[in-house]
Amino acid sequence: MKDKLFYAAIWFFSILTLAALLVIVGYIMYRGASHISWEFITERPSLMGKKGGIFPIIIGTLYVTGVGLLIAAPIGITAAVYFAEYSKDGRLVRAIRVFTEALAGIPSIIVGLFGFAFFVVFLGFGWSVLSGGLSVSLMILPILIRSTEEALKTVPLSYREGSLSLGASKWETTRKVVLPCCRKGILTGLVLSMGRVVGETAVIMLTVGGALKLPVSIFDSTRTMSLHMYILAAEGISQEKAFATAALLVLIILVINGLANIIGHRIGGSNGK
Repeated sequence: MKDKLFYAAIWFFSILTLAALLVIVGYIMYRGASHISWEFITERPSLMGKKGGIFPIIIGTLYVTGVGLLIAAPIGITAAVYFAEYSKDGRLVRAIRVFTEALAGIPSIIVGLFGFAFFVVFLGFGWSVLSGGLSVSLMILPILIRSTEEALKTVPLSYREGSLSLGASKWETTRKVVLPCCRKGILTGLVLSMGRVVGETAVIMLTVGGALKLPVSIFDSTRTMSLHMYILAAEGISQEKAFATAALLVLIILVINGLANIIGHRIGGSNGK
């Protein structure tokens, strides 16, 4: 009886979570899908976003996300490899882990204020893609470190021992044996980090600015889709454009997650072969 009640509770809360997701996504698609058109995707906005499309905003979103991942991915993956493969459980490592976990719990508005004070003002980067990318990279570093480290722990110890017994060095074992076996986990961390950046508003508003022009370089100010939605809805500019932007963002995230799953399955299949 206890097992049946336990499984019933699991199913109930799982269905409840799925239902909440379907309601939110369904409502957004119901309000915004009808306003999505080719012109909306390819045209530039006018009248502060009340008219026209969101093409520069889509490009700005890609810019900020790309810069953030390019900065955070090498640092996060390298740090995870050090923690999982090279470090010993000492005071320094424990302190670094504590600070990393604390960084994951810092509110995004605090990260945005730090990015504004340090990158925008002190370093003189101004409201730009670079300032935003550097700021969001601080937010996603804990995600990348934790997901990569957990993926590395799933690789059997026998793989490492077999490689070392054949004469490979520690670095060769890590690079040619361990990392290829956990590429799917690393990819998952990258996708989660990408979703965190795409959905961020406070940090973007304080570091990237809100320009509606098409960004040409990383020193240009721009606007991401999440920030554009917030401004359109909060200032009452256009509810239709806000829901259309939200619906398009949901579709983009679904496509990214779908492609990541396909690539992950192919990577897993190639590892199995």
